[in-house]
Amino acid sequence: MKKTDIKSLNKKELEEFILQTGEKKFRAGQIYQWIHQKQIASLDEMTNISEAYRKHLWQVCEFTCLKIVTVQTSKIDGTKKYLFELSDGNRIESVFMRYKHGNSVCISSQVGCRMGCRFCASTLDGLVRNLTPAEMLDQIYRIEKDTKERVSNVVVMGMGEPLDNYDNLVKFIQLLTDENGLNISQRNLTVSTCGLVPKMLQLADEKLQITLALSLHASSQETRRRLMPVADSYGLSEVLSACRYYFAQTGRRITFEYSLAAGVNDSPGDAAKLAELIGDINCHVNLIPVNPVEERTYVQPEEAAVRRFQNKLEKYGINVTIRREMGRDIDGACGQLRKRYTER
Repeated sequence: MKKTDIKSLNKKELEEFILQTGEKKFRAGQIYQWIHQKQIASLDEMTNISEAYRKHLWQVCEFTCLKIVTVQTSKIDGTKKYLFELSDGNRIESVFMRYKHGNSVCISSQVGCRMGCRFCASTLDGLVRNLTPAEMLDQIYRIEKDTKERVSNVVVMGMGEPLDNYDNLVKFIQLLTDENGLNISQRNLTVSTCGLVPKMLQLADEKLQITLALSLHASSQETRRRLMPVADSYGLSEVLSACRYYFAQTGRRITFEYSLAAGVNDSPGDAAKLAELIGDINCHVNLIPVNPVEERTYVQPEEAAVRRFQNKLEKYGINVTIRREMGRDIDGACGQLRKRYTER
């Protein structure tokens, strides 16, 4: 018999499940609170649930609790990078960052990734599997328990392509923003995508209040195809049209992630073309000097080139910032810590 993934159930589903086990409905509220507010690491911690019923739950439930394998702490800014082990032995990464506006956690949505972006370490070994809603949630829960600090902002921008794990992602968002759980505002949640157009349109129709961040990284279809294999399936005009649709459906400003690689996409001409492409979209551009990855040849532009690119966009009236680099001294790029730990 397949066990029920109890941490992935929303409150209504949990109530139905508890009734099926012969217990009363109010138990579901108690158990939901233990799991999603008190963030227990084991069903045995539920002290107001009888030992006999806890034993029964162990027999019929799967309880997700990630194991911390290692934590790297930046000496520069205190950023923490976590390597977690899942119940099947696979490993994923998460990052905890402190900002003036609150603590932010960047989580993974898959073990590995199949998108093949040329500058990313997460995709080097391909996709192993999707994460469950519980495995996505528990990255945040374990980090809150470890740091003893509240997380107020969540970014789904770690290992994996979130929209390639669509159903589990939407369920995760429902659980994360539930008033009976962590109750994080949808407006404090950002989901990244490399541009899976059908899923972008589907997400827009959910009419959630989350921020959609498109990994754009190029101002022409030709350059985007060099950097991102997904561009072979969905052209630049198609992806940007999906962004416009997302804004029309949700009223949420689009974020464009743009990794700057020296000599590839960082010229003043690239900036001018980019401004022309996105000038009619309510958006914000995040410029990200590319993270060096051993297996890739891309290198960061000089600071002056990054500033020139920023200034050029601003002259065209584009809202743009250079992303503050966090955790550069602790394998900052997605997938690096997992890959190096596995190799060791």
